[in-house]
Amino acid sequence: MRSILFVFLLPLYIFALPQAINQKINQSGIAKKDVSIYIKEAGAGGKVIASLNAEKTRTPASVIKVLSTYAAVLKLGFNYRWPTKFYAKGKIENGVLYGDLYIKGFGDPTLKNKDLDKIISYIRAEGIHKILGNIVIDRSYFKVGNKDSSGFDENLYSAYNAMPDAMMFNERVSTICVTPNKDDVYKKNQDGSYKVINNLQRVNKPCRGRYSWPGVKIDKTQVVPRVILKGKISKRCGKRNICKVLTKPYLSFYYALKAKMKEEGIFVSGTLKLHKVPHDATELFTFYSKSLEEIIAKTAKKSNNLYARHLLLLLGAKVYGAPATLKKGREAVMHILASKGALGTGVLRLDNGSGLSRVAKLNAKLLATMFDNAYDRYGQRWMKTLSIAGVDGTIKRRFRGTVVRNRAWMKTGTLKRVKNISGYVKNKAGKTYTVVILVNSTKSRYRGAKLQNEIIEWLVNGAAQSTTKHSSIKSKSSTKKPKAVLKKKSTKKRIVKVSKKHTSKQYYYVQMGTFKRKPSSSYVHKITKLGLPYVLKKSNIYKVLIGPYKKEATARRILKKVRSRLNKSAFITRQ
Repeated sequence: MRSILFVFLLPLYIFALPQAINQKINQSGIAKKDVSIYIKEAGAGGKVIASLNAEKTRTPASVIKVLSTYAAVLKLGFNYRWPTKFYAKGKIENGVLYGDLYIKGFGDPTLKNKDLDKIISYIRAEGIHKILGNIVIDRSYFKVGNKDSSGFDENLYSAYNAMPDAMMFNERVSTICVTPNKDDVYKKNQDGSYKVINNLQRVNKPCRGRYSWPGVKIDKTQVVPRVILKGKISKRCGKRNICKVLTKPYLSFYYALKAKMKEEGIFVSGTLKLHKVPHDATELFTFYSKSLEEIIAKTAKKSNNLYARHLLLLLGAKVYGAPATLKKGREAVMHILASKGALGTGVLRLDNGSGLSRVAKLNAKLLATMFDNAYDRYGQRWMKTLSIAGVDGTIKRRFRGTVVRNRAWMKTGTLKRVKNISGYVKNKAGKTYTVVILVNSTKSRYRGAKLQNEIIEWLVNGAAQSTTKHSSIKSKSSTKKPKAVLKKKSTKKRIVKVSKKHTSKQYYYVQMGTFKRKPSSSYVHKITKLGLPYVLKKSNIYKVLIGPYKKEATARRILKKVRSRLNKSAFITRQ
């Protein structure tokens, strides 16, 4: 079989967006003005693959958390651990502390009921079996006021609305356990800072619908908040946990600690006091949190608002001194990022650092600059703190069973009219890209996520790599016509063109490419040599479409053939 050599110069077709992404946006029904995209090869100096409204200011929602988590790594390191310090004011003799036990919180957001056993063991190790004084808590490291809830939306008592405190405990969440099939209602932890009023009526009905969950009313009009359980609930229902932001975390900590001490035989004669640790107090021990690496991973993967708020405040205190304030925190994050070359240009408003805000603002390119810096400095170690597609965090279900699984490390952000995603994507060839896709639209909720998924899948399948290759070809089409040199034989196969009636939107096509000038006969000859029908469409540019095909499955089979024999960047379209 005689070989045929084609030598032709393709015209330049560089667009701000690859045609495939452009088409996906058009099909999504979301206005282009409401979408920001910035995709590039990961790391400083990487080639830009796609850019749309990349410097337009957007509402970031929770994607803004990565600015604080990365700043924390830069300032403190992955191995930093949050301290909670314990002091004694008074002498210790024969197992008795003749004075007060002081506890200073530095904002550890992870301190929980399960940590009390270790804390009690440390107290015992100091030889203390009785405290003839008070438990004094110092929460002065943060200056944040006394609000329990941020009040961002109507769900005032939901965990995501919890406000920060230097003496945090159980993430400010109080848990009430209701077990109708055992006629049991109790607090998960011993906590005298709130009351539970059980007015539930157990009924012999199936455990579904209105009989499957307790009615809950929160009454904070009195000094001690009340949780009123009401309504009818099925006797057949199992355990129900009611988790609410009700009270002060330092109060919950005090009651839980004192109850654990009593359980372990440590007597405390006094009560709770709030005061700064005096200079002449003796430091007993320090309880440390888990590593910052684990904490920022939970912040990003679970999109924990409280953790993000605490990180921002901690950095404020570390850079500008205690007490931490929001203003100090914002300035600290920007200072740290800028000093390490990780702060891009444009408007940046961090607000509280969690993204639970309509005031917070940034742009796609600024966010990508930070991701590139983190990629160059820490690589996989940083990437693994983000949600891993189909594996964990906020994108565990979103990409389960797709080609993206285990190939993307992302931070998501969702508010009403906001659907954002950013991070890294690795394609099948092993190339890693920095990806930021921000959708601020009334159609964000469902269509935004679908559009993002389609673009990320397109990237994983390697289409961007082919696009990059094509965009680097120098154009000489303005002076020379595309030409083909045939070594020998000229075939006389009939070129199959499709009539206009086939260009309905109900048909699928494989798009070969777009050109400024009409492709030469030798170019289309490659298509007909494979026995494929084609359509040549012209508007301000030429499009070469293979098809039509009524079924998408057929078009995908043809796409595979086209990519292996003709053009690796071909894609499916509907015309």
